[in-house]
Amino acid sequence: MPTRYPRDFRGHGRILPDANWPGAANVAVQFVLNYEEGGENNILHGDAASEAFLADVVGAAPWPGQRHWNIESMYEYGARAGFWRIHRLFTERGLPLTVYGVATALMRAPEQVEAMLAADWEIASHGLKWVEHKDMDRHEEARQIGEAIRTHTIATGSRPLGWYTGRCSINTVDLVSEEGGFAYVSDTYDDDLPYWRVHQARPQLVIPYTLSANDMRFVTPSGFANGDEFFQFLKDSFDCLYREGEAGQATMMSIGLHCRLIGQPGRFEGLKKFIDYIAGFEKVWVARRIDIARHWADQHPYRSPVLMPSQMDRETFLSTFGSVYEHSPFIAQRAYDGELAPANDSALGINFALRSQFRMASEDERLGVLKAHPDLAGKLAAAKRLTAESSAEQASAGLDALTDEERASFTDLNTRYVEKFGFPFIIAVRDNTKASIMEAFKKRVHNDRPTEFATACAQVERIAQLRIEALYAG
Repeated sequence: MPTRYPRDFRGHGRILPDANWPGAANVAVQFVLNYEEGGENNILHGDAASEAFLADVVGAAPWPGQRHWNIESMYEYGARAGFWRIHRLFTERGLPLTVYGVATALMRAPEQVEAMLAADWEIASHGLKWVEHKDMDRHEEARQIGEAIRTHTIATGSRPLGWYTGRCSINTVDLVSEEGGFAYVSDTYDDDLPYWRVHQARPQLVIPYTLSANDMRFVTPSGFANGDEFFQFLKDSFDCLYREGEAGQATMMSIGLHCRLIGQPGRFEGLKKFIDYIAGFEKVWVARRIDIARHWADQHPYRSPVLMPSQMDRETFLSTFGSVYEHSPFIAQRAYDGELAPANDSALGINFALRSQFRMASEDERLGVLKAHPDLAGKLAAAKRLTAESSAEQASAGLDALTDEERASFTDLNTRYVEKFGFPFIIAVRDNTKASIMEAFKKRVHNDRPTEFATACAQVERIAQLRIEALYAG
């Protein structure tokens, strides 16, 4: 069975798409406020144990069947005090914000929800409950996603258009995509720009989030000790991204906040300093995540790729790539049966996969590939029996229109070369002219066999690369 590796290590690649942020901004800054208070683990909520995650209790552990008064109190601080401190800062500055709202928490926060709506903050879904999903049954998680949407709509008056579970499972992003009504999903941390992810033939926009520029690190090992450290990290991140934007590679910066964490006065000052700092820059777009999603969908709508080798069936794959290595379809067969991934869906990526199979082939097999190539301007060319690829390649350098003298020279060199090495002279014709081919021919015929075998194999790889690039060029 072929192996299909699902992880995508390629992403946007070396050259980033032009974000074209409004106002020609060098960076899009996006603040997220996680509203989880009242949605966390608690036996009052029907859970088996108390909460132990992201609170100021060192070494906290769940208490089965019991309430944890101190943890509950810390979460309550977020709703009672921290939220309003953050609300005042953002409304006084007129800064937009996205809330990741846990549905059951929102249902327990009528005043806070009203304040979010009045401030025109986006309220995205943060799931039904602020609990761990890694072991949750797929069908149960799908049910909870549906219930989160229903409850969120009751609390806020409209369904959420963004989603972030946070404590997600391996199925979360797929399930949210399958639901079909989300403008974006953010349960990834894998990029500085949005991107499209295809699931079940449907493109879903992904806007990656962050756990580094995030106040959760105040309560995790090796995290922020005080507001100044938080500010310095945000400042350094912003400076790097702004500088890259000035150089023509604009990206986005996500900042994760929690009411009970950054809402503490000593930590809050670090956030305030950062907001004061970026106010001194002109080309900054502070936006809600839904604004980024709409902008990206407008500027970079999903377009089907030219070829997606990792998604092809065997017949399509072999008919597309079987002739890349001259009369040697076994190379493509082995590539198909090997590990293909999203990284192999570019011209460079599929060339890498095919080339790897060629390099892993035995010396006799590689010799067979060399022998499968026709002589340059030889009898097969004269009889018009070359493959379509070889015909076009030889014609590109004028080898289909030689003078009698030129033909005689090629014939003589071909004969001497094959007698010495046992395989035809191979060169990537599209990289050369008739004169440079002749010059290389005369030089290489004097190589020893190991040197020439390696040279010929390298030229076979180059020919394959050029053929693949032609396929992707359409």
